[in-house]
Amino acid sequence: MKPADVSTAQSDASLPVSKRLETAYAKNDAATRASDTLLINEQSRLLEAEGKRVYKFGFGQSPFPVFAPAVAALADHASDKDYLPVQGLPALRSRVSAFYSDVDGTSWEASRVVVGPGSKLLLFALMKALPEADILIPAPSWVSYAPQARMAGQRAVHLDASFETRWQATAAQLEAYCHAEPDRLKVLIYNAPGNPTGLAPTPDEQERLADVARRYGVLVLADEIYGLLHHRGGHRAFARNYPEGTVTTGGLSKWCGAGGWRLGVMHVPAALGSELFSRVLGIASETWSSVASPIQQAAITAYTRTDALDAYLQRQRVVLLEIGQWCATRLNEADIRTHAPDGGFYLFPDFEAHRQALAARGITTSAELTRRLLEEAGVALLPGSAFGCDPGQLTVRLAYVDFDGAALLQSDASVMDHEAARMVVEGIKAIVGWLQRQA
Repeated sequence: MKPADVSTAQSDASLPVSKRLETAYAKNDAATRASDTLLINEQSRLLEAEGKRVYKFGFGQSPFPVFAPAVAALADHASDKDYLPVQGLPALRSRVSAFYSDVDGTSWEASRVVVGPGSKLLLFALMKALPEADILIPAPSWVSYAPQARMAGQRAVHLDASFETRWQATAAQLEAYCHAEPDRLKVLIYNAPGNPTGLAPTPDEQERLADVARRYGVLVLADEIYGLLHHRGGHRAFARNYPEGTVTTGGLSKWCGAGGWRLGVMHVPAALGSELFSRVLGIASETWSSVASPIQQAAITAYTRTDALDAYLQRQRVVLLEIGQWCATRLNEADIRTHAPDGGFYLFPDFEAHRQALAARGITTSAELTRRLLEEAGVALLPGSAFGCDPGQLTVRLAYVDFDGAALLQSDASVMDHEAARMVVEGIKAIVGWLQRQA
């Protein structure tokens, strides 16, 4: 080693840890920051703490109470303290298998079900368990797919969607990518009804996607966390079209109102073999070990289909349908292009028709649009750029969850005339009024 090299080595060796971290992060594009959905929730709380009124359309948390019998079961098992099997409580896996086989018409096997601390971590575990792959992610899509892919050492690839395709990636796009990259393993992220759009592909388009996936050996990761909240009960599981190549995830956070319970489930079909499944379990054993015992016991009740559970789900669908349709109609009347949702509690409005007026006031990106709406109208939204869209696209995600879900769950009155929906009504009016003032 030359003297200059010795000097350089000694200089590098003396760097403080803060500088080493800064240098390493600059070189590591897999590093990630806090989720935009969580950040907007914290920003809204801070503004409320300052005494400001905020219409909370940014954070997608179910507004409905947890299914009451599941809450009672949780209380009954509060003293359970033992570690459970890594894969999940056998009785729960059996119940989950029966539940999804029933409601979705699929064939879940209890021996191939994994219980995890939320479907979010199960999605990451699956990506991490895969060999080198391209993770194909529609844009727009949920904020965490691409960061998770990068953190797992995979290549995140966006398939750009548009208003005209109802924000769905198409079979033609999938086929074009498969043809261009024939040698790489490809994983298609399928999320329907989707976050951030509330939309799902038509049955015909879903069938075409499945045909392409089968022909090119694409693994489909079907995140169907909102499936039970399809507003007309019409969710079609992707595994019905492509059972041999679809890994499906679900959980309690959306349809059961239990996001904070952190319980998700995943089914890995036997047709995919033992290696992937064993690797997922290996990751689980080295990270979360097992989901909390009381939560798993309560989930057995949540996943037991009864008349009471069916009624609970149906009332949620009715409420979300009425609010979603009302919001989409009012936004479209203001020339904010918005597809009425198929399920869940999201809209993906497009302000393109107002680009010129907004640009005159310095608003040319979705991030600036949402910043100004929060500051000037008190409406918390997320920019389309947070979901993989071009920053210059004037789209936002609107989570229409700022209502009293408990009150609407118990009422049989008209949803939009109920006091419990007042904040949603006022929030949409605030967006429209703010936009009119920009003209």
